[in-house]
Amino acid sequence: MFIKPSEKTALIWKDENISYNEVLKNISAYSSLLTLNNFSKAAILSENRPEWIFAFYAGWKKKACIVPIDYMSSVDDVAFILNDCKPEYVFYSDTTRDTIQKVVSKISYEPFLINIDEIKTIKAEVEFSFPERDLNDTAVIIYTSGTTGSPKGVMLSFDNLLVNIEAVSKDVEIYKPEDKVLILLPLHHIFPLAGTAIITLSVGATAVFSPSMSSEDLIATLQKHGISVIIGVPRLYNLIRKGIRDKIDKSAIAKLLFKVARKKNSLSFSRKIFKKVHDRFGGNIKYLVSGGAALDPEVAKDFTTLGFEILEGFGMTETAPMITFTRPGEVYPGSAGRPLTTNEVKVIDGEIVNRGRNVMKGYYNRPEETADIIKDGWLHTGDLGYLDEKNRIFITGRKKEIIILSNGKNINPEEVEIKLASMSDLINEVGVFEKNDMLHAVIYPEYQKAKQKEIDNLEEYLTWNVIDKYNQSVTPYKKVMKFSLIKEPLPRTRLSKLKRFLLPELETHFDEKKKSAAEPDIKEYKLIKEFIQANKEVTVHPTDHMEIDLGLDSLDKVNLIVYLESTFGITLQETELLNFSNIQKLAEYIKDKKTKLNVEAVDWNSILKEHLDIDLPESWFTHNLIKNSAKVFLRFYFRLKGEGIENIPDGPFILAPNHQSFIDGLFVAVFLKNKLMKKTYFYAKEKHIKQGWLKFIANKNNVIVMDLSDLKSSLQKLASVLKKEKNIIIFPEGTRTRDGEIGSFKKTFAILARELNIPVVPVAIDGAYDAMPRGKKIPRPMKKINVKFLEPVYPGNETYDSLKDKVFEMVSNSLKKK
Repeated sequence: MFIKPSEKTALIWKDENISYNEVLKNISAYSSLLTLNNFSKAAILSENRPEWIFAFYAGWKKKACIVPIDYMSSVDDVAFILNDCKPEYVFYSDTTRDTIQKVVSKISYEPFLINIDEIKTIKAEVEFSFPERDLNDTAVIIYTSGTTGSPKGVMLSFDNLLVNIEAVSKDVEIYKPEDKVLILLPLHHIFPLAGTAIITLSVGATAVFSPSMSSEDLIATLQKHGISVIIGVPRLYNLIRKGIRDKIDKSAIAKLLFKVARKKNSLSFSRKIFKKVHDRFGGNIKYLVSGGAALDPEVAKDFTTLGFEILEGFGMTETAPMITFTRPGEVYPGSAGRPLTTNEVKVIDGEIVNRGRNVMKGYYNRPEETADIIKDGWLHTGDLGYLDEKNRIFITGRKKEIIILSNGKNINPEEVEIKLASMSDLINEVGVFEKNDMLHAVIYPEYQKAKQKEIDNLEEYLTWNVIDKYNQSVTPYKKVMKFSLIKEPLPRTRLSKLKRFLLPELETHFDEKKKSAAEPDIKEYKLIKEFIQANKEVTVHPTDHMEIDLGLDSLDKVNLIVYLESTFGITLQETELLNFSNIQKLAEYIKDKKTKLNVEAVDWNSILKEHLDIDLPESWFTHNLIKNSAKVFLRFYFRLKGEGIENIPDGPFILAPNHQSFIDGLFVAVFLKNKLMKKTYFYAKEKHIKQGWLKFIANKNNVIVMDLSDLKSSLQKLASVLKKEKNIIIFPEGTRTRDGEIGSFKKTFAILARELNIPVVPVAIDGAYDAMPRGKKIPRPMKKINVKFLEPVYPGNETYDSLKDKVFEMVSNSLKKK
């Protein structure tokens, strides 16, 4: 268990190779600073570095128990730990200097403080051996990070550690002297402390520090030093797998090879096929070890397909850390392997319990809580699962995390989270909890991807493409009845375990954070705030996100962009506007970059009158032929009927139908006379018309292709069409109905009609949703579909909003009369 003298490299830190003998010299030097007689504990509050290792073994050399503390802990958390176990010495670093200085005033005693950055060369007698220890002595006290909100000091004996060392170095030779093991995770947790430091150094292998947890540093370390064993958490492997799969999925050949490798299921074959991937990771990876949380079986399958052997373990801080682990050659995705040979595992009422040498001594100064978890020698893990016929463990959830509704139904929130996350690549993280006897979710989205996909209303998109579809697929009690979008990642421990107990507080936290944010005392912020509040009728806070908190849609953003240009002389594109995470940052940018300050109202009349060169597509000879053929087919396939065609005035005009299906435009168009059809234009989003043949078809069939990320130019383009005495069709809802009900109208058409004095013809489409609801690929035949052209609405003295509301009411009332 202890370090033995050798000239072999023990640690690699940046470009420095530190031999076992040098490590022992430093341990002797550090231990010479611990001059108190019979002291019992030494704490370490530092980032990962060789000095952390020196301090750790120096304490052991003095027969002390070590208390590792997360260097990123808050002042209150550090003070709690020190007050709880009162270590006589605290090693810290320059990085944690400010924290420890603040902690001193909050604790009830005076520890000796040693800054490892101020330790100079110390001449000390080098003693290569360690004193004999009783295996029942407490070796470390590891404070749990508090996924349930109550950190406790876990007392682990030398025997607890020794049984873990023997399990993977003697019983099963996973660790060997020739290995290079990566130190990536923070050493204050028992999983990386045992897996990357204690076991590595006890077998005479080499531990290599990664300078940071960034992907660049990780890859550079793997390649430079030929790492053979990586100790990581599922979140790390999820990210690595995602990066690899994204590249594979972009290549048809790579996808085919991946399928072949999956079917062949041979590590040696996969390593040859995906040699480039292995070379990317240094070309020497023997094992990927996963612990700290359950590994997604799909992730395990993908790594196996790529030729990596991923060994998943199951355990907890209280077992130092292993209860079960996967032996080489026995990878079975979904299972965390078989128990250690020295312990017993069984399942009682669905809960996994463990007995053996790996079970902790207890919680420090908490006998009652120790008695709650260790009963008759059996450690009750709190994890739910089962053992199969080969004695392999399968974890199904956490006992304390199971949601029990008032009707007695049990729900595993992790199952719901996995299902929701799998339904869209726009979900970065999701957490599920119970509130008011119903499931509630908080979602941290992939905001950048949403921008790239030009999704205007992310909340609405996720409502219908994720939540609604999920709810339709599950039994009623498992439905997610409410969800919220958040702007920061979910709260997790340093090993990425979800702090589930904090989920219900997230919404309250963000609301309170917004309300408590100090208002910037700059004129630019006040003007922007007043403009948004006047136009959107919402309360604006400095930290508000433009889309999530304020609900700005494309037209609202164009309004704001025009206002910024007219008031401050700054021109922004919509994509640039969204780069500002909140209103305060936008205001600060405007303050620094403005060329004028002249408050003006947004003048759409002037905007739409700006000259814009536009070549209108000319309808081909097939245009009306296609329309008339479509009319015959649609009348045959559906029971299609049109009325009120006489209400269509002489052009120019705007047709404003509600939107029920993906061929609503065709339903309207087939009732237009040939001559009128030639003068009527549709528009399509540029992202949908990227292929050359689609552009050709659009250009020959009165389809104007527009970039809706630049809505100002798009509106100017539509205005140019109307000014040329042509007609346009605009769907005011902006998107198809999700549930058959008419959605709210956006005022784009009202601005065009009002400023150009163009009449609007409301069009009520009824029955198309029943024939083709969202997700239906083949329309249902013989459904009755009615297209009704209502009396035209002339703008007159209407405002944008009143004109929009009037058209909406006409369409809505017509649908109600069916």
